[in-house]
Amino acid sequence: MILYFVGMNDLNQHYRLLLGLSDDWKVVGVELELSANQVIIDLEHSGGKLCCPECSASCSRSDTAPKRRWRHLDTMQFATEIRAAVPRSKCPTCGVKTISVPWAGKHSRFTLMFESFAIRVLQAAANVSRAAELLRLSWDSVHCLIERAVQRGLDRRSLDSVHHVGMDEKSLGKGHDYVSVMTDIDHRRVLDVSKDRTIAAADELWQTLNESQRNEVESASMDMWPAFMTSGKKNAPNAEIVHDKFHVSKYLGEAVDKVRLQEQRELKGEGDERLTGLRQMLLYNEENLSEDQRINLQILQKSDLRTGRAWALKENFRHFWDCNGQAAGQRFFDGWYRWAMRNRLEPIKKVARMLRGHLPGLMSYFNHYVTNALSEGFNSKIQSIKSAARGFRSFKNYRLRILFYCGKLGLNPVVSGH
Repeated sequence: MILYFVGMNDLNQHYRLLLGLSDDWKVVGVELELSANQVIIDLEHSGGKLCCPECSASCSRSDTAPKRRWRHLDTMQFATEIRAAVPRSKCPTCGVKTISVPWAGKHSRFTLMFESFAIRVLQAAANVSRAAELLRLSWDSVHCLIERAVQRGLDRRSLDSVHHVGMDEKSLGKGHDYVSVMTDIDHRRVLDVSKDRTIAAADELWQTLNESQRNEVESASMDMWPAFMTSGKKNAPNAEIVHDKFHVSKYLGEAVDKVRLQEQRELKGEGDERLTGLRQMLLYNEENLSEDQRINLQILQKSDLRTGRAWALKENFRHFWDCNGQAAGQRFFDGWYRWAMRNRLEPIKKVARMLRGHLPGLMSYFNHYVTNALSEGFNSKIQSIKSAARGFRSFKNYRLRILFYCGKLGLNPVVSGH
C-alpha cells in the first residue's frame, strides 16, 4: 500500500524545516510505502541562477541530472529517503557540472544528518556488523561511511605542535605480518598507520608531517628496532630517539623466562617442581602480585635458583627510570650492568649488552620523560578493533578503522542550519 501526499502545504513545510532547506529547494511530495516501511521525500529545485560547485560563480542552468536518492534519518521508525533531480550548471570556466545539494556531501548516498548519526552509532556499537544492523545498512555502505568520515577528518586535522611522537608495531594477521603505527604523544592520537615495519614503512609514517613539522619534533619514543631508528634519524633530524621503558621491560621479562625454562627443565629431571606454574608471576611487577604470589616470590628469592636472581635483576632495573637526570642514570646503569654480567645468566647478559649498545637512547629519556605508554594503550584498543572484526584481510580497512577509532579526528560533517 502506497500513500502519496502532494499539495499539502503544512506537511511539505514541516519536512522542509526538518531538512533545513534553503529557498532554492522545496518539498513537492511525501510518499509513504507502508509495505516497505519507507518514506520518500520528493524535492524540487525552485529555479533561478545556479552556483558552480567548482568555482562558486553564478551561472545559468544547463539541464537536470537523473533522479537520485539519499538515505536520511528515520521518520517514526520508517526508513526515510530523499529523492531529487539535481540541476546542472553551465559555467563558462568549469563547464557543465552537477550542483552541490545542501543536504548531502559530494558523491554521498547519505544525507549529512544521517552520516552524523551513523558515526555516533559506529562509535558506540560493539562492532561494525552490529552498527550495520542497527542502521539497516549493508557492510559495504557502513564501510563507505567510515571511509568518508576518516577522509573528512584527515582533511581538517591540524598537525602543528606535534613535539613528541611514538613509533610502534602491531600485528595485522597471523605470523610475521605487521603494521607500523605513529602516535602523537602530546595530543593522545594515532597520526597514521603503514604496512610492514621496514625503513620504507617508517618513512611513510614520517611523511604524514611536512618538513617544517618534522623539524619541530623533539623526541621519538620507540623500540630498538633498527628500521625505526634509521628512519627517525633521517626524517626528524632534531628529534632525540628515546628508548621506551615498556619495551626494555619486555626484553628483560623475556630473558627471565628463558632462564626459568632452562632451569625448570633441569629441576624437573631431578623431580623438583619448584618453578612449575610460576611463569605468569615472574612477568608481573612486584606491586601487582597477589598475597600468595608474594609469598612464592619471597621463597624463590631466598633460594639459590638462577630464576630468582634473573627476576631480581629485571625488577631492579625499573629504578633506572626514577633517576634524577642523566648523571644519576649513568651511575645506576653502570652498577646494574656490572651486577648483570657477574651473575652469569646468559639471557640477561645478552639484554644487558643490548641496552649498553643503545645507552644514548636510554639516557635521552631524562631529557623528555616520554614513553610509549600511549602506544601500548592504543595497541590494546587496536587489538579490540581487530578482535571485533575477527581480523582484517585488507590493510586499507585496518588502517581506516584505527584512524576512525583512535585518530581523534573531526569525523562529523557540518550540517547547515542544525
